[in-house]
Amino acid sequence: MSRVEVALGARSYPVLIETGLLEQASEVLAPFAGKGKLVVISDEIVWALQGGRLGLHAEPILLPPGEGSKSWAGLEALVDLLLARGVERGDHLVAFGGGVVGDLVGFAASILKRGCGLIQIPTTLLAQVDSSVGGKTGINTAAGKNLVGAFHQPAMVLIDPACLDTLPLRQLRAGYAEVVKYGLLGDAGFFAWCETNGEQLIAGDREAREHAIQVSVAAKAAIVAEDERETSGRRALLNLGHTFAHALEAETGFSDALLHGEAVALGMALAFRFSAERGLCPAEDADRVAAHLDAIGLPTRLDTIPASGETLVAHMRHDKKASGGRLPFILAHGIGEAVVDKGVDLTDVAALLDRQRG
Repeated sequence: MSRVEVALGARSYPVLIETGLLEQASEVLAPFAGKGKLVVISDEIVWALQGGRLGLHAEPILLPPGEGSKSWAGLEALVDLLLARGVERGDHLVAFGGGVVGDLVGFAASILKRGCGLIQIPTTLLAQVDSSVGGKTGINTAAGKNLVGAFHQPAMVLIDPACLDTLPLRQLRAGYAEVVKYGLLGDAGFFAWCETNGEQLIAGDREAREHAIQVSVAAKAAIVAEDERETSGRRALLNLGHTFAHALEAETGFSDALLHGEAVALGMALAFRFSAERGLCPAEDADRVAAHLDAIGLPTRLDTIPASGETLVAHMRHDKKASGGRLPFILAHGIGEAVVDKGVDLTDVAALLDRQRG
């Protein structure tokens, strides 16, 4: 079993990674069960596919799958169900699913009884390497993605790579975008590993999957330990591609027309092209990024997004970090060298997007 520690002082917690870990969940989580209830929340698809493997004998709360659950209405419905179950502050909510379940359940845990316990058991690649670690929780609103939420760290994260065996190919590819992100933002060697091993990972190579998950989680844990609430700027690097991605998701209505990981892949390609245009990084690096994402089957072009640059930028203006018509962007000096650029004018971003559409 691999163990990665998220070092946050008294709020530190382990991320456990092992194939077959679901069947051991009852034993691993026994200390938490001894102090209160474990309430499992999952979505209907995940539970049908993986619920039988989860070694916890509890009646789950099942949510409709998809981003639609990650809303005010979804939060209200979940909190009402949890209150009806008599959840107390000493209990732990077990988020068993992908990023939507993890974000929604995490937010509910942060506000229920002014904060109860949380355990993350992510079942998608995207959630395993990114959203389940670090304590960011939230819901979407009409104004944009994740604009309402809270920092609420879990007590433990359990990752079983075998969950990926039932993941649809499109979802697997989308999650892989977040794996590539860790190489692009700070580890050129890991990006080179992705270029060599990415297709095998997608095809089901267990060793490649476990390695990618362990490296990604360790990278995120180190950043979170250094900058838990994104105050120093270090954690902001994890948003590489995400400012573009959130605008694209908002424009497509947070629907299956563009999955989050697909939007991130396209956003990272745009971030590197923008960096190259601004003279920050070699054009060859931007081409290399796009070539790898293309080879995996992820989008790198705006061809299917009919919106104008200004329309997409209008979504960005709702970003919680926007100020005075400017927005910090994560750009790059090259592969493995992401930087925060606070001097980006959104009119320049709109122009870039229009050129990319052309």
